[in-house]
Amino acid sequence: MDKKLQISKSFKNSMIFLIVIGVVAVAVGFWTGAETRTWANLLLNNFMFLSITLGGLFWMALQSITQSGWSSAFVRVPQALVTYLMVGAVLWIPLFFGMPHLFHWAQSGAVLHDAVLAHKSPYLNVPFLIIRTVVFFVLWIYLAQRIRKLSLREDKAGGLDAFNKIEFNSKVFIFVLGISFIFVGIDWLMSLDAHWFSTLFAVKFFISAFYHGSAVIVGAVIILNRLGYFPFLNEGHLHDFSKYIFMLSIMWGYMWFVQYLLIWYGNVPEETVYFHIRREEGFQAFFLAEIFINWLFPFLFLMWNRMAKNANVLLITVAVLIVGQYIEIYNAVMAETVHKVVFGYLEIGTFVGFAGLFILIWVVSLSKHPLVAKNHPYLMESFTLEDFEEEY
Repeated sequence: MDKKLQISKSFKNSMIFLIVIGVVAVAVGFWTGAETRTWANLLLNNFMFLSITLGGLFWMALQSITQSGWSSAFVRVPQALVTYLMVGAVLWIPLFFGMPHLFHWAQSGAVLHDAVLAHKSPYLNVPFLIIRTVVFFVLWIYLAQRIRKLSLREDKAGGLDAFNKIEFNSKVFIFVLGISFIFVGIDWLMSLDAHWFSTLFAVKFFISAFYHGSAVIVGAVIILNRLGYFPFLNEGHLHDFSKYIFMLSIMWGYMWFVQYLLIWYGNVPEETVYFHIRREEGFQAFFLAEIFINWLFPFLFLMWNRMAKNANVLLITVAVLIVGQYIEIYNAVMAETVHKVVFGYLEIGTFVGFAGLFILIWVVSLSKHPLVAKNHPYLMESFTLEDFEEEY
């Protein structure tokens, strides 16, 4: 019950090596003059791993609000993500200096010659965006850290006091996150083309964060089980985990299709330009890969119960979805900044560096406390969970 995650020195060295690769790739990108491409990669990976982190924390809060018993033994896994959230806040700071390379509206004098930008300037201006971003990070970190501290307090004191406070703070957290992350999607992705807008764009990326964050948690739990932790993990847990991925794949696919259908049917040039760039100007493969990987693959792969309760199948699905999320954000960022498909040392190196940092911070944070919240009121329900689903 009090077992902690043990981290080997070789694992730490491997992650540090990946981080160094990322730092070198970014440095070479700036040194060779590929400034816009380098800033675009920093935005892409910052947004991707922030999305995974917030999506995982949203999953954590949802378990408390719904008083889910089956998942109570695994809450430490998403709770540890709050540490990367703090690091992610620091990593976001350099992006403020690269805004003129990414956003036309952030360039000096752009507003003077563009009526649309002038109309949006009370909201789309650098000082106000910085203020919004800082406020959001402060709120996220405070609420997520409070939930984690209450959970650790519950380990020592027991009872229902901490449990009830966790539920209340989780409600506040998902309310704040649900609103603020939509603004983040508008600020850092949709405003890359400040003339285009969609009322569904930011909502889709919020669902994507929940979707891919949940998937990464599933992968982490299975890997930890393979390493000898969570020995009680069974087909019942795997089935419940897979239901999240399956359900969210449908939600993600629905939002993608609805946004595309409305814009296609309306056929207004100011709206269709977003998809025209991605369908007709070199991004066709990435455009199709986004929908097939994020919706069709998990939808078909996990439809059969026997497949959905297979740990290997879930690990494959998680790995594919990580690629799918990268492609989704790549389409949003690169088409508006670099304006062509580029995939080389800079893209690979930056992703590898961020992935190494994300995993290292997460794992180190996870190792600080016991992996199981031993005084969670519903813990025995998770330990004794059985799968009553009928096989088809």
